[in-house]
Amino acid sequence: MKLLEPGSVVDGFMVGECIHAGGMAHIYRVSYAQGQADPGFAMAMKVPRMTTGDGAENIVSFEIECQIMQVLQGSHVPRFVAAGDLARLPYLVMEYVSGRTLEQQMALDPTPDVEHIASLGTAMARAVHALHQQNTVHLDLKPANVLLRDDGSAVLLDFGLSCHAHYPDLLAEQLRKAVGSPAWIAPEQVVGVRGDPRSDIFAIGVMLYQLCTGELPFGTPQTAGGLRQRLWVDPVPPRKLTALLPEWLQEVVMRCLEPEAARRYPSAAHLAFDLSHPTQVTITARGRNIHGTGFGTHLKRWLKAAGMQYKASPLPAQQVEEVPIVMVAVPHQDASDVTLYSLRMAVARSLGTRPGARLACLTVISPSLTSNTDDDKSETKVHRQYLNRLRQWAQPLDHPGHQTSYHVLESGDVAQALLDYAKGNTVSVIVMGAATHGLKTQRFVATVPIKVAMDAPCTVILVKQTLPFELLV
Repeated sequence: MKLLEPGSVVDGFMVGECIHAGGMAHIYRVSYAQGQADPGFAMAMKVPRMTTGDGAENIVSFEIECQIMQVLQGSHVPRFVAAGDLARLPYLVMEYVSGRTLEQQMALDPTPDVEHIASLGTAMARAVHALHQQNTVHLDLKPANVLLRDDGSAVLLDFGLSCHAHYPDLLAEQLRKAVGSPAWIAPEQVVGVRGDPRSDIFAIGVMLYQLCTGELPFGTPQTAGGLRQRLWVDPVPPRKLTALLPEWLQEVVMRCLEPEAARRYPSAAHLAFDLSHPTQVTITARGRNIHGTGFGTHLKRWLKAAGMQYKASPLPAQQVEEVPIVMVAVPHQDASDVTLYSLRMAVARSLGTRPGARLACLTVISPSLTSNTDDDKSETKVHRQYLNRLRQWAQPLDHPGHQTSYHVLESGDVAQALLDYAKGNTVSVIVMGAATHGLKTQRFVATVPIKVAMDAPCTVILVKQTLPFELLV
C-alpha cells in the first residue's frame, strides 16, 4: 500500500504529514475536511502496512485494534474517532495525544533517580489497571507504547496484540503462536496463554528494570528456546548492576518479574500502591539478594515448567475485583471500644477469604497536632504514636494472605483527605464509622461519612456500633 499524500482527502479527513513509519503501520496527522465541526482535539490516522511481503498478523492486528478501540474509555487511551473499511482502505482515526513515549524519555534521561522511576512506574500501573477494569489486557506493553503526558500520567498506545474478554481473540484463533515483543513478553504468553492481566504487570517489571539498570532483564531473544528461558530463569538482581538502588525498589521489580503469574502483584493497583508508598513495601529475599538465583532453584523451576499445565485466565475485571484494596478510616480521638471493634469486624468481612487483598489503615489528624515546636510533640513523634495505634488496632486482622499498610495523614478537611487518598490509590472499598449522633442536624449539614459516601469513587461501607452480647456482661 503506497503512502498517503499530504493534502489528500480520505472519507472526509484531510491528510497531513506522516509522523511515524513503522514495520506494521504508518501514522498521519489528519483533520476534518471543510464542512465538518472541529472535534475539540487533534487527530491522527493509523494505516496498516499490507504489502505482499507483510505477514497476516498485520491484518489481524488491525481488526483487533479497531474492535477494541471502539469500546475503551478513559484518559489512559486515545479517543476513537472512525475506522475505514478493510476491503477498500483500512485506517483508524483516533485522538492525537501530545507528549513523549517512555522510549524517548529513556533516551533523554538514561539514568533517572529513584523517585522518578517510581513515578513513571506508578503512572504505567494506573493506566494498565484502568485497562484491566475494562476487561482488556494490552499484551504488548513496551517503552514505545507508553506515552507520557506533561502532567505525569500515562496513555497506552497500540492495541493490535491486545485481548478483550468479551470479543473473540483473533490472534489466538488464527496464528496459534506466541505473539508479542520478545524483550517484554511474559512467560505465560510464550506458551500461548493470553488474557491474564498479570502479563502486563510482567511487562511493566521489564520496563522498571530498564529504568533501574539501563539493561533489559532477558536481553532480546530471537528463538523460541531463548524466549522460554524466562519460564524458570531470574534476571541479574538490579542492585548488582546499580549498587545504590534501594532494596524496596528491587523488591517491587523482581516481584513483577516472577516467572509464575501467581507470585506477581495480583493487580496493577497493588503495584501502583507499593511504588507510591515505598516505606510500606515488605522487603524479602527478593529485595536483599545481590548474588542472583542459584542453579538448583533454576533447575527445579525448569522441571516444574516442563510439566506445567497453563490454564486460561478469568475475566480481567473479575480477577482485579477479587484482590481489592480495602481502606479503613480509623478515628484518632473520641472513638469508643465499641466503635473500634465494629470497624474491625466490618473490615474482616470485607477482606473475607480473598488472598491477595490489601488493607490500608488510615487516620487523619489535624495539622495543629504537629505544629507545636516542643520536642515531645514533634511531627515524627506524633506520627509514630498514631502509627503504633493503628498497628495495635489492626493486629487481630493479621492474615498471611493479606498485606497491611498504615498511614497517618494531616489535613484540616478529613473527608477530602480520605477521598483524595482513595482516588489516588485506586481503593476498591472504604470502611468507616457511620455518624449516628445528631441525625437531625445531618439533614442540613453533611458529616464526614456522608461527604465521603457522596463523592467516593468506590464502594463505601458505613459501620454502626455493634458489640456481641457476651461482651456486654
